[in-house]
Amino acid sequence: MQLTAQDVERIAQTIRRAEETTSGEIVCVLARRSSDYACVPPLWGAFIALASPWPMLLFSDLSTREIFAAQIVIFVVATLFVSWGPVRFFLTPRAVKRARAAREAIEQFFSRGVAATKGRTGVLIFVSCAERYARIVADDAIAAKIANDEWRGALDLLLEEIRRERVADGFVAAIEECARLLAQHAPPGANGDELPDKIYVI
Repeated sequence: MQLTAQDVERIAQTIRRAEETTSGEIVCVLARRSSDYACVPPLWGAFIALASPWPMLLFSDLSTREIFAAQIVIFVVATLFVSWGPVRFFLTPRAVKRARAAREAIEQFFSRGVAATKGRTGVLIFVSCAERYARIVADDAIAAKIANDEWRGALDLLLEEIRRERVADGFVAAIEECARLLAQHAPPGANGDELPDKIYVI
């Protein structure tokens, strides 16, 4: 999922227009992936190495010392193989990928200042490409006023366009829907523009 310079500017303009209708703040983040999953290769290497003695005991005449040495070699080779990016990502359990993407969304919510707006009306629109994960995170004050089903409507618009490989269109649609929801409960105020009107690509 790629964004052109024109896409980035279009999203920024959409955020600026949206925030003219509300005192809420909207921040967008597009992550290529949420983790490098560095723990996965040694875990798979250890699992394969621990399982390897059984066939060697059953189908070979190797001594205990030779089997132990083979285990070490198998661990190293398996770990190096799984360290290759596509294999490592493929062998990472889906639940782990979703959990890491969810954690990254929360980390971005705080690191981008969305949790520090004066009215506590910040909203993060987060997409992690590799994990195929998207989430809208709203700060406490605005989350208490808008039901999850309403946020889900904005998320559905985002996901529908992403499935069609139209990432920029997805962000634009989600921003506009979030702005509509925010305007109902957080009308324009005197706080001004507290956060940059941009999409962060990480």
